[in-house]
Amino acid sequence: MADVAIRKPVLAGRLGGSATVRLTVAPAASRVALRAPAESLAALSKALGLTVPNAPKTSSRAGARSALWIGPDEWLVIDEDGADLMALLSGLRAVHSATDVSHRNVAIIVSGPGAEKTLAAGCPQDLSLSSFPVGAASRTILGKAEIVLLRTDEQTFRVECWRSFSDFVFGLLNEAAHDAGH
Repeated sequence: MADVAIRKPVLAGRLGGSATVRLTVAPAASRVALRAPAESLAALSKALGLTVPNAPKTSSRAGARSALWIGPDEWLVIDEDGADLMALLSGLRAVHSATDVSHRNVAIIVSGPGAEKTLAAGCPQDLSLSSFPVGAASRTILGKAEIVLLRTDEQTFRVECWRSFSDFVFGLLNEAAHDAGH
């Protein structure tokens, strides 16, 4: 039997945070970058089993699957159970473009009473609950890295970033978490 290389997840074993913030690496998930015109949304929603949102800064969720609006005709679909999203979309006759980005992204969960303050250290967006409520999603920046941000509850955010920026993003969040804890 030939030797098989086992790939170690990029942030494997990383933990961080402070007394008011917890940083955890989210389990692996399947992800699709989806582009489509408005007239395809009903068919896409049916295929994915959730309503594909059509308003800025919104998301929808059904079970372990979320669709995040990140542009006028662009969504990030995340399935935390690892479902084959490409298979769900492959036979669809509605006009769309779907690209599997499962291995491009990593997610970091930022939770606790200091989560908002932690993210604000590197993100210029107003993340107050009134401006960025539960379910809000946005493509933005954290420091020098592009991220997709989803608020999953009042004190929890999912930070999606490219694997190549994950060490920087985790480090920035960890440093900010310590500042938020004081």
